Amino acid sequence: MNIAWVLYTALGLYLVSAFCYLGSLRAGRTGFETAGRYFLVLGFLVHLFALVLRYFIAGYTPITNLHESLSFFALCMAGFFIFLRHAYKVESLGALFVPVLALMLVAALAAPAAIRPLPPVLRSYWLPIHTVFAFIGNAVFFSGFLVSIVYLFIERAIKKKRIRDVSGRFPSLETLDRINYKCMSYGFPLLTIGIITGSIWAEMAWGSYWSWDPKETWSLITWLMYAILIHNRLAIGWRGRKTAYMMIAAFVSVVVTFIGVNLFIGGLHAYI
Repeated sequence: MNIAWVLYTALGLYLVSAFCYLGSLRAGRTGFETAGRYFLVLGFLVHLFALVLRYFIAGYTPITNLHESLSFFALCMAGFFIFLRHAYKVESLGALFVPVLALMLVAALAAPAAIRPLPPVLRSYWLPIHTVFAFIGNAVFFSGFLVSIVYLFIERAIKKKRIRDVSGRFPSLETLDRINYKCMSYGFPLLTIGIITGSIWAEMAWGSYWSWDPKETWSLITWLMYAILIHNRLAIGWRGRKTAYMMIAAFVSVVVTFIGVNLFIGGLHAYI
């Protein structure tokens, strides 16, 4: 079976879902939301099948190059939004989340997708443990980034008394802030586990738990930014706009760690 065609099928379902969610946001019809939800779940299941299929064909966890990484990241985004929709009934956010994850899958399909033998250092049982925790954590943080953008947009519209029909269909500021807190609460321990497992793997592969490789350094910077954010939230009561701005800034560090280091800086971790 051709994995690419399975991914294209998932992409088609995501695009239909995105169209439905955008139509619902524009027209305010719940029927569009329902259709968007069903197509999203179906796209997620097809996407998951493509991941499993590639795993059995390649013989390793397919999160080792740019194509695989972007595809898995989009899958994590889809799964986490399905969770958010179920937990908070925030269907309208699908108009932002689903087009973004669809574009991410487009980027994955545009990247070289050939299955190649792994470098010796990646032939380890730590590969799925470290990468899965790190990628799910980053997907959760990306969700917080998108929610923060919506929060600032809605807050600005309220202050300027320019709430329109479309912006008024998004969740309340209180709900968005609560989701933001959940994103940092879920993402931070996942990132922590990703760093710890990566350090153990590094010691086994290179004889050192920490070598100040560029990706290690940026991972630590990212961890510190989210640690400060959680501390300020719990200790001094940061809410709303401050949290949103900090979530956006912290996610910029995630992007540098995930893509910038690999494409522009290099180092021991530059495999994609």
